[in-house]
Amino acid sequence: MNCSEALEYIHSVVWRGSRPGLSRTCELLEKLGDPQNGLKFIHVAGTNGKGSVCAMLDSVLREAGYRVGLYTSPYIVRFNERMQVDGVPISDEELAELTTLVRPFADSMSDPPTEFELITALAFLYFKRHGCDIVVLEVGMGGRLDSTNVIEPPLVSVITGIALDHTAILGNTVAEIAREKAGIIKAGSPVVYGGRDDIACGVIRRKAKEAGSSFRRTAINGIKVRSCGIHGTVFDYGSLKNVSVGLCGSYQPENAATVIETVRTLRRGGWRISPSALRKGIADAVWPARFELLAENPPVVFDGSHNVQGVTAATESIKQTLGAKVVLLMGVLADKDYRDMVKLLAGVASEAFAVTPPSPRALGAKELAAVFAGNGVKARAFDSIPAGVNAALKRARALGAPLVMLGSLYMYGGVKAAFDTCFTHTNSGCQSAQTARFCGRKI
Repeated sequence: MNCSEALEYIHSVVWRGSRPGLSRTCELLEKLGDPQNGLKFIHVAGTNGKGSVCAMLDSVLREAGYRVGLYTSPYIVRFNERMQVDGVPISDEELAELTTLVRPFADSMSDPPTEFELITALAFLYFKRHGCDIVVLEVGMGGRLDSTNVIEPPLVSVITGIALDHTAILGNTVAEIAREKAGIIKAGSPVVYGGRDDIACGVIRRKAKEAGSSFRRTAINGIKVRSCGIHGTVFDYGSLKNVSVGLCGSYQPENAATVIETVRTLRRGGWRISPSALRKGIADAVWPARFELLAENPPVVFDGSHNVQGVTAATESIKQTLGAKVVLLMGVLADKDYRDMVKLLAGVASEAFAVTPPSPRALGAKELAAVFAGNGVKARAFDSIPAGVNAALKRARALGAPLVMLGSLYMYGGVKAAFDTCFTHTNSGCQSAQTARFCGRKI
């Protein structure tokens, strides 16, 4: 089996969809020798912010000298990004090898695993094989019944911001969703909560108490932002002064503060993470598609905000870092609260360019454009992402206005490819594709 065949097999089970429950994952892992046992984890759940928190934790721990596994979803450009060791995604060859190993066990199950369950098992094998000192493990969806929740008690259970998302599966209130997220809490494992919502905090705190786990909450009020721009943020967190966050977005200091609290918890458990490793790890973390700066003249940003809480944060970031009305390119899934998202964005958009994300759940571009028009924003719909990107970029250049592209992570690959093509064919007013930036650092 080569890599293409491995991916074809992995994706072939996508029709099984999301079927919450741990029995299939446990059965498959048992057949594989339970590779997750013996690994040390930081388990990260939440509605928004968990990807950025995982990226910063990964960077900090590597800076401290540990061999670090990182498991995230979804991938942005290539599937291999979902599982990494020391910042390097799994190779095509090893992905094919591990899939060949796992397939007979998965196919032998009377109730076969879903795609995410299969990928999770592959990741545990991968991290075990590479002798990771610690694994930063991001929950796929929810927590209690997520396939990552088969691990032994983790070093820390981290829960980021809680908001209404995936309500058909997780619940219709913040409290219900918080209970699902709090399902990752295990007996005796410390808990860090990084969100703003007090109702969610109460649910998570009670769950931690029931489990006999210590509880820490990020002190949002203890964050003092010193500067915030398109290349990142500098902030104070209590007695910790002048912390630099390389990731763009006004919300990143809150994510970084959650990382600081998690590191403090790890230190109490005997993990050696120096102050310099903490600072440098936070400053150097890279996480594409989260208010990612693609160009500077005019500023071009991609943000993967895909729910109301995420768009609220993106809108605040636009105001703080760009300081002007923006040209907006947007695509969104039909099962999201896109009408409320558009209402938020209408206050910062001079005009909108609507596209359709590459997903069977996508909202059509014409319908999205009509919603913008209903909120007083001039909008146009495009049949393809490249056409939309090209038109939006031309308009931003003509106006000398920032361009912000957001709404769904599913768009990133197409948007980035179209944007790079524009740069390849014109040098007018911006850098080449080869000098596109991740939040101010060349790649």
